[in-house]
Amino acid sequence: MSPSPVTFSSPDKPASYSWEATDEGVAERYGLPIEQVVRFDLNTSPTPPRLVAGILAGWRFETGLSEYPPGDYRRLVEAAATRYGVGSDEVVPGAGADEILDMCVKAFLPAGATAVVPVPSYAMYRVVTEQRGGVVRPVPRLGPGRGFAIDEPAVRAAAADAALLWLCSPNNPTGLPEPAGVIERLLADLEADAAAAGRDPAAVVVDEAYAEFTGESVIPLRSRFANLVVVRTASKAYALAGLRVGFAVAQPATLARVALYRPPGSVSTISETVVTRALQDGEEMRENVVRVDRERGRLAAGLEAAGWPPYPSVTNFVLFDLGTPARAAAIAERLMRRGLVPRTFGPDHPLAHCLRITVRADHENDRLIDAARAIAEEVSA
Repeated sequence: MSPSPVTFSSPDKPASYSWEATDEGVAERYGLPIEQVVRFDLNTSPTPPRLVAGILAGWRFETGLSEYPPGDYRRLVEAAATRYGVGSDEVVPGAGADEILDMCVKAFLPAGATAVVPVPSYAMYRVVTEQRGGVVRPVPRLGPGRGFAIDEPAVRAAAADAALLWLCSPNNPTGLPEPAGVIERLLADLEADAAAAGRDPAAVVVDEAYAEFTGESVIPLRSRFANLVVVRTASKAYALAGLRVGFAVAQPATLARVALYRPPGSVSTISETVVTRALQDGEEMRENVVRVDRERGRLAAGLEAAGWPPYPSVTNFVLFDLGTPARAAAIAERLMRRGLVPRTFGPDHPLAHCLRITVRADHENDRLIDAARAIAEEVSA
């Protein structure tokens, strides 16, 4: 469960963690011009936001670029609070959702304590847990016939004595949200179990990086459950991944524990300005969601016709079943030689037989569909 197995080895990185190869690295390995490399592995939205052009049009920043950003990020926090329908004291910003995850694990997971992760899910949950000295307790998800939903009774049992529970809805890399009511029931059950045992319930961190693609959120549950933290981001539906802005949403007392671990000035002045405008407007985000919804269906159909059966998805990526790990690896290698980078999974991963593909711009998706057709013809020849 590395963040991306499409990597090239490096002797100065821990063996247990690896990060995605750069565009330059892919181009160098396969002898390609760098402009031919297209990232279908990173779940970013390729449409350049018009809002960013405002920087060149003379936007004024709250502080000059020679100064540090305001310590309270007031404008950014107020914009996020309005967008998410919460109070300004219920939002803490960070440098992307990954910094929020890191802040949460520092706040809620003592060294040696247990964090529960329904698997497969976002690999950074394991990474930040182990970096903190915690112990990961994986709980297998239900099968594809049940939408890869969490095994509710098993997760409840595993979290009974845990300090932290990581949830992701919609789930990355499988592409679907948890069924209605599951997270609410789980929160209530964990609270009841903890009360009966005379202990505090596990902190429950729900990563909603892809929530804008569904229009649904568990944020309203924060008023009932003090152990709930919801993570949001500007990286996915807002197409602002390079600016690195994320948010934690929870009750004020809960957020006070998280905010202790935010480094000063971790969100840049430029990032604060652009994301504040994006949250206040929202129109580009809605346009991007519509575009992704349209392209996701077209991309899935095109690749299915080439022999890649897709799993259902509501996100900006689709998981494809290639049948066996060997076939998935062979197709991934053929794609890489064309400069098309898929998300692969290690040989011991439960999705080793799959590729995850990001929904990109129309012409980039066309290029991938054409490559899949060509690969199918090469294999059958």
